[in-house]
Amino acid sequence: MGMTWKRHGAHIYGSRRWKGVRVQVLRRDGWRCVSCGSAGQLEVDHVKPIRDGGAPFDMSNLQALCPSCHTRKTRLECGHPELSPARRAWRDLLKTAGKQGNTKCLIQ
Repeated sequence: MGMTWKRHGAHIYGSRRWKGVRVQVLRRDGWRCVSCGSAGQLEVDHVKPIRDGGAPFDMSNLQALCPSCHTRKTRLECGHPELSPARRAWRDLLKTAGKQGNTKCLIQ
């Protein structure tokens, strides 16, 4: 049985207002992650989280992040440590293998 929880800002993310503000933020940030510069799949992040009193629709509290940078930021906000260099290397190896279409097990 999987765990389920309600996102703190669930009522915000489904609104028409959020969808409009989200596009404005992506345009402002040049459709790139403000942390690493990657273009591709992007998420709009609250600089100060809503759960900590951040303004949900204030453009100065929003930034475009790639999923990797967004996850890293959220992990740090929640008190998790940075990934160790060995763990980062393993993650990057798996990403590379996936991009090359190599979905077979790396260890036989």
